[in-house]
Amino acid sequence: MREVPRERFVPKELAEFAYEDSPLPIEAGQTISQPYIVAHMIEVAGVRAGDRVLEIGAGSGYAAAVLSRIAGEVFAIERQPELAALARERMAVFGYDNVEIRTGDGTAGWPEGAPFDAILVAAGGPSVPEPLCRQLSVGGRLVMPVGTSGTQQLVRVTRRSEQTYDQDDLGDVRFVPLIGTHGWAEDAATDALVESETRSTAALIAEAAEPLPDFDDPAFGRLFDRFAHARIVLLGEASHGTSEFYRARAAITKRLIEAHGFTIVAVEADWPDAAAIDRYVRHKPARVGAEPAFQRFPTWMWRNAEVDAFVGWLRNRNAGLSEKKMAGFYGLDLYNMNGSIRAVIDYLDRVDPAAAAIARERYGCLTPWRTDPAGYGRMALNEGFARCEAGVVTMLRDVFAKQHDYSAADGDDFLDAAQSARLVANAESYYRTMYYGAAESWNLRDTHMFDTLEMLLAAKGRAARAVVWAHNSHVGDARFTEMGQVRDELNIGQLCRERHGKAAQLIGFGTHGGTVAAATDWDGPMEVKRVNASRPDSYERQSHDSGVPRFLLDLREGVHPALRRRLEQPLLERFIGVIYRPDTERWSHYSMAVLPRQFDAWLWFDGTSAVTPLPTLQREGDEETYPFGL
Repeated sequence: MREVPRERFVPKELAEFAYEDSPLPIEAGQTISQPYIVAHMIEVAGVRAGDRVLEIGAGSGYAAAVLSRIAGEVFAIERQPELAALARERMAVFGYDNVEIRTGDGTAGWPEGAPFDAILVAAGGPSVPEPLCRQLSVGGRLVMPVGTSGTQQLVRVTRRSEQTYDQDDLGDVRFVPLIGTHGWAEDAATDALVESETRSTAALIAEAAEPLPDFDDPAFGRLFDRFAHARIVLLGEASHGTSEFYRARAAITKRLIEAHGFTIVAVEADWPDAAAIDRYVRHKPARVGAEPAFQRFPTWMWRNAEVDAFVGWLRNRNAGLSEKKMAGFYGLDLYNMNGSIRAVIDYLDRVDPAAAAIARERYGCLTPWRTDPAGYGRMALNEGFARCEAGVVTMLRDVFAKQHDYSAADGDDFLDAAQSARLVANAESYYRTMYYGAAESWNLRDTHMFDTLEMLLAAKGRAARAVVWAHNSHVGDARFTEMGQVRDELNIGQLCRERHGKAAQLIGFGTHGGTVAAATDWDGPMEVKRVNASRPDSYERQSHDSGVPRFLLDLREGVHPALRRRLEQPLLERFIGVIYRPDTERWSHYSMAVLPRQFDAWLWFDGTSAVTPLPTLQREGDEETYPFGL
C-alpha cells in the first residue's frame, strides 16, 4: 500500500483526506473504501504473489492498484462506465500493466478469465452469487459482505473441491449495495429499505421524545433527576460553539448542584485557566500577577456570554456557604503547560523556597519551548529521546512525597499545585507522543482528563459527585464509535463507564442546522458559520425527521426497547470542534457510531445558534488539539 498513491484515486479537493482511515466520495456518487478494509480483505483472502485475482466493484481503481503490487494478474469489473474509464487511465499512468478493467455486471463474474485464486467483492449482496463461487479455483477464496443495508457480515468462502465450499464469518461491516442480476435490484431493495427504516425510526423517536421546556423553566432541570443517582454525569456537545448546548448544560448542572448535592463542575479546559475561575466562584482572592483566563485560541470556547452567565450564577450560589458545600469549577485538559509551570513554582515559593529553586532548575529544560510546546515534541522526535522527561516526572514525585506537609496549610492550594505538576509531566509526554500517532496522543490526553477527574473525586471525599462538560467525542463511549472500533482510541466516557459502571451517565447532544462559532483553520479568527443540514444517513437526520424541535431521548436499557433496537444499527454522527469546514463535512466531521450504546441519553435541538464571545485580545497559539480540533 506504500507504493500506491491513494491521493491520486480520489477527487483533487479531497486529496488532503486521502490517508485518513475512512471511506471517501469519488465520481459517479460512489465511494472508495477505507484503507483498513482494503488491507483486511486482501489479507483474509490470502492473496499471494502470482495469484489470479478478480475484483468486483473496481470504483476508482485503488484496490485493484494495491492488488497489482501483490498478485500476478488482476481482473476488475465496474458497473459505472465513468469509473471504469478513470480506473483504466490511472493504471496506465502508473504502469500497472497487470490489471485489466471492464464495465459490466460484477455479480456474473468474468467466466473467460476463470478460475481465480481469489475474488474480492467491494459491495454487499443478499447472498454470495453462485457464478462467483463457480469461478473460484479449488482452494480459492472469495471475500465479500453479505446482508441487508442495516446488518452485513464479511464472509470468506473457500472452495474445497469441485462441489464443496466452506464459509467463515469474519465480523460486522457496512458496504454499499451490490447491484446486479445475482445481487440487489437496482431500483428497489436497497435505497428503499434505508428510506423506510429512516421513516419508521423517526416515528419511534417522536413517540419516545420528551419535549424540552425553556432553559429558565425549573421543569427543564427536573427532567434530568433520573440521572441524579450517578456519581458522574457527563454532558456532551456536538460543537464547541453552540449556545443551546452551553445553556442546556448550565441548566442541568444548576439542578444537579442545587437539588442533588453535586459539587464538582469539571470541564474540557486547561487546569490553570479553570483554576482562576474556580477561585472567583469560591470567593478566593485572585493569584497575584495571574493572567486573565482563556486568552489563547480558541478563546470563544470558554470565554463566552453563556459560560459567563453560569459562572456568575455559581459565584452567587456559593456566597455564604461553607467551603465543603461550595461547588467548584475545574479544568480537565493538559495544554497550558506554561501556566502550570508557573503555578507549581509560585506555590513552592510560598511553602518551600528550597523546593522552588529545584523546580526552576528541572523545568528549565522546557523553558525554550514554554510558548511553543509542539516544538519540544518535534525536537524530541528528531533527537530520539525525551530530554526533559526525567526532570518533570521527578518534580511530580517530589511534590506528592511532601503532600502531608504541604497540604496542612491549605489543601486546595496543594491540590492546585499537585495537579499543575501532573499536567506538566503529562503535557511533556503528550507533545512527544503527538508526533508518533494520533491514537497515542488522543489516548494520553483523555486518560489525563479521566485521572484528573478521579483525583478531584478523591480529594473532595467519598460523597463528592461531578458534572463533566466536554465534547461528544470525549463523553460518548469510544468503544461504540469509529474512534474505538477503527482507530484504537479511548475517551473519558469509556473510562468512566469501565471504572464506575452505571454510576456514570453519559448524555450526548445534537442539532440539525443553524449557526456555530468556529474557525476555518487553526489560530484563525472566529466566524459565525452556517451549519449544513444533517445527512440522510445520520442519527441527526432521524432526530430531525421526528418533527420534535427540542427533546430528551432516554436511551437506557429497558426504557424504549423497540427504539433502542432500531438505533443500534450504526449510522453517521456529526462532530464539529473548534474548526468547521462545511465543504468537506462528510469526511472531516462525520463518523460512524451506535448511538444507544455510546450514550445513556440524547439531547436534541433542531435549530441552534452560535455562542456570543466575550471581548478579548486573542493570542497566537499552537495547534494543541491537533489533529482533532476537539
